[in-house]
Amino acid sequence: MNIILLSGGSGKRLWPLSNDIRSKQFIKLFKNSKGKYESMVQRVYHQITSVDKDAKVTIATSRTQVSAIHNQLGANVSVCVEPMRRDTFPAIALAASYLHYEEGVGEDEAVIVCPVDPYVDDSYFASVARLEELVNEERTNVTLMGIEPTYPSEKYGYIIPDGKEEVSGVREFKEKPDRATAQKYLDQGALWNAGVFAFQMKYILKKAHSLIEFTDYRDLYAQYASCPRISFDYAVLEKEDSISVLRYKGEWKDVGTWNMMAEVMADRVKGKALLDETTENTNVVNELGIPILVMGAKNMVIAASGDGILVADKEQSGYMKPYVEKISTDIKFAEKSWGTYHVMDAGQGYLAIKAILKPGSRMSYHSHEYRDESWTILAGTGKTIIDGMEQIVRPGDVVTMAAGCKHTILADTEMTVFETQIGEIDKKDKAKFRLDSTSEEWTGE
Repeated sequence: MNIILLSGGSGKRLWPLSNDIRSKQFIKLFKNSKGKYESMVQRVYHQITSVDKDAKVTIATSRTQVSAIHNQLGANVSVCVEPMRRDTFPAIALAASYLHYEEGVGEDEAVIVCPVDPYVDDSYFASVARLEELVNEERTNVTLMGIEPTYPSEKYGYIIPDGKEEVSGVREFKEKPDRATAQKYLDQGALWNAGVFAFQMKYILKKAHSLIEFTDYRDLYAQYASCPRISFDYAVLEKEDSISVLRYKGEWKDVGTWNMMAEVMADRVKGKALLDETTENTNVVNELGIPILVMGAKNMVIAASGDGILVADKEQSGYMKPYVEKISTDIKFAEKSWGTYHVMDAGQGYLAIKAILKPGSRMSYHSHEYRDESWTILAGTGKTIIDGMEQIVRPGDVVTMAAGCKHTILADTEMTVFETQIGEIDKKDKAKFRLDSTSEEWTGE
């Protein structure tokens, strides 16, 4: 299978764990078969490869999410980066052109587009594989997956099919309705629109060329800023007469709010927290190093991170976005390709960070023009390179870098490093360099 996973969005709906860099799909609240916590993107990626170990998966995303994707899925995962946001049709066109022009996917091959963040069981991706079969049969130009509704929801768009067979034609699409109208749609056999599309490569390339003038992937990337902001639904589906839909009857949940996340997260409590016996239907996620005591809470969600603390009624948590937008804080946690960093303290002219590097990883070789830095090695072993000079480092070692010095750190084992920065912290003064004439420039940070 050729699968494009759409990984977009910013971090408002699962605040304070999510932020503009760490979107909801990267928060580790599920567990894999070994009992280890994993995120939505990890769960979905592993589900796809369990159904088809040879699946070619490409993640279409923004620059801000690349580091987290490589951190969680490894350096070799295929990523197509949008230079800037231009809605779903340009993102899909860019990813498809990348697959065709750079990866050699043929014009007659099936391409399937899925969102990266639904909570589903493995039967969902078995149905995704079925979409590939339907595309190869060339019944219609586009094949969708529609979710069998479990209630008349006001949160989703609807697909009105011609019939109630497993695969049927599509009569029309409906925008998000009120509850009474949604019930009427259900009476007609309507399906939730899951945002899953399948088509032949040549179909989407033809559509892309009709709306955007470009020669190949690199040309499209170079002029991406001039692409129209347009959704796939509007650019393609609303103008296409040859569409079919495959019904999916298995588990499917959009975990876009804390209320929905609480239904599927692996544990009622994650992190240091104690709930008394009178607490009911309450979930706690605590990323702080201090304990949380909860007493008498009912139908609540409590989430704490370096970015803030949320205490909310579960139902009300779905309406938090306008309030979160009023909260202005600097991001305190982020995942990098090499590991993670936590901002421990910040003030006028200084910044203190705790960084954890994965074994075998390294930061980019970089410099800062307006700030001095120092690294104190707290745990693990590795080496630093300062202006070309290598130094083995162990716990207790302190390494200093004056402004303008090129520097990097390479981890042999997992390393914990305390970093301080002194100077003009707010200035964008970072420059990256190659380590030598043969090494590739490190762009994962």
